[in-house]
Amino acid sequence: MRTNRFEGFCSACAQHVHAGAGHLTGTPGAWRTWCVACSPRPPQRGDHDGWHRLPLASLDLETTGTDPLRDRVVSYALLDEPGFEITGLVQPGVPVPEAAAQVHGITDAMLADAPTPAEALPVVLDWVQTLVERRVGLVVFNACYDLSMLRAEAVRHGLAQPDWARLLVVDPYVVDWGVERGGLGRRRLGDVAAYYGVTLDGAHDATCDAVAARQVAVELAARHAHVGGLDLDTLMASQRTWYAERAEDWNAYARTAGRDLDDPAGWPLVG
Repeated sequence: MRTNRFEGFCSACAQHVHAGAGHLTGTPGAWRTWCVACSPRPPQRGDHDGWHRLPLASLDLETTGTDPLRDRVVSYALLDEPGFEITGLVQPGVPVPEAAAQVHGITDAMLADAPTPAEALPVVLDWVQTLVERRVGLVVFNACYDLSMLRAEAVRHGLAQPDWARLLVVDPYVVDWGVERGGLGRRRLGDVAAYYGVTLDGAHDATCDAVAARQVAVELAARHAHVGGLDLDTLMASQRTWYAERAEDWNAYARTAGRDLDDPAGWPLVG
């Protein structure tokens, strides 16, 4: 949810809400204003068993840009069982654009002595394969971006790839859409984390984002039994459906606005 930029009346209690004093949800043409007391909140945690009580790994990448097939990895964080954390920098072989450096704080100077992708990324790819073999779910927020970039880097540098088809992915970005159907508006990692009471210190730091994404995934499952009660294979199928529905929802707007279309089959890998 975002703060309301304009004054309005609460959708629940009709109280006058001054600009900046409440929240805004919805999509263009269907905005709703809320006072603080009536703002949407997630349900309480349930006592159901589910995948949120299983070991979950988490991955996050920081990169040179927003195109998963052409941009490059500059840092990574791998989180697994308690005490397992691997992080590293990567010399991408191309300059880091100023716009990207302003987001994650990683500059060309910081990467001068970092290992190349061919040296650094086998660690990431090999670890992903261990998750496949162990049947451990991998949490990745907006998985089609990070995983597609990782696969593109592997192809670019001739690196051995994991068995992507058997990888169990938990994508809080997609699960959240499946729960809320876009009704709460923009839902970046910081937005979803705040909604579920998850602390996100140092956004756009790979480790901080990986930690927060895993915690958000657990909260989603713990607070929504119809999601948390699924086994991971069924969750994979549900996420593919939710992603496709979200893509079609976006495409209906994009076709009228001359915007790029999303591929409904583009999860968890683009192309």
